[in-house]
Amino acid sequence: MKKIFISSDHAGFNLKEQIKKKFSKKYKFQDLGTANSKDSVNYPDYAHKLCRKVANNDKNVGILVCGSGMGMSMAANRHKKIRAAVCYSVKNTKLSRLHNNANIITLGSRLTKKNTAFKCIEVFMKTKFEGGRHKKRVVKI
Repeated sequence: MKKIFISSDHAGFNLKEQIKKKFSKKYKFQDLGTANSKDSVNYPDYAHKLCRKVANNDKNVGILVCGSGMGMSMAANRHKKIRAAVCYSVKNTKLSRLHNNANIITLGSRLTKKNTAFKCIEVFMKTKFEGGRHKKRVVKI
């Protein structure tokens, strides 16, 4: 089983907890925080922490949750070996894996309904990188 790291800021805390509950029988998560939904935190701290873990092994993947998904994605994509995609639909999630070999999904808790987020995670976890013509493009990243 691949390692799945999950992290959020205060805005994403509730969705992060719902994700863990929904998928606890299917996947084993390593939760990297935040541990408290009430206290404001700086999302880059949690994105960087997760990225260091994901970058250590090509089989690792991550889930980052903040209010919009954008801040976490911006912080994450500053790391080598990280390809974080803001996902808001099943189609864009699938393409992020097929064509871009995304290894981190970022979700916006304020913009994405819970059931849509769950569907995106399911697609993210089961979709494999297509390679081929896309591989040379991913290498350029």
